[in-house]
Amino acid sequence: MRRRTFLTSAACTFAVPALAQDSPKMVRELYERDGSITQWAIDSVGERVRFKGFMAPPLKAEAQFFVLTQRPMAVCPFCETAADWPDDIMAIYTKRTVEPVYYTVGIEVEGILELGEFRDPDTGFVSLVRLSDATYG
Repeated sequence: MRRRTFLTSAACTFAVPALAQDSPKMVRELYERDGSITQWAIDSVGERVRFKGFMAPPLKAEAQFFVLTQRPMAVCPFCETAADWPDDIMAIYTKRTVEPVYYTVGIEVEGILELGEFRDPDTGFVSLVRLSDATYG
C-alpha cells in the first residue's frame, strides 16, 4: 500500500464517525419507549443540538416559535397540559419572527435543548421539550 493511499484511507476512517455524530436527531430520540426522557437528552440539556422534522402550521401570525413534528401535520398539535404532551413534537423558539415553511417540506433545526414543563406566556402553549435560540432551514 502506498503512503498516500494509506493516509487517505486513515483520514476517511476517522472522518466518518465524526460526521455521524453531527447528523441531526429525530424528535423520537428524546424519548424511551416508556415515554421517559433518554439519557442522551438529559446529557444534552443546555447544548446546541440539531433535529430534523416538519414545521406544523404556526399557532398565530408573527410568532417567534413553532412546533417541529416527526411527520407532516396540517394543523398544530396544541396541548392543554404537560400530561397530554405527545412524544413526537418539540417546541422551537427563535429570536426572529418565524417564516412558515409548508408543512410537507422537511427542515433541520438547531438550538439549545431545554427540558421541563414550560408554559409560553403569550400563547399558553405547554411544552416539555424545546429548543431555544433556534435557527432552521
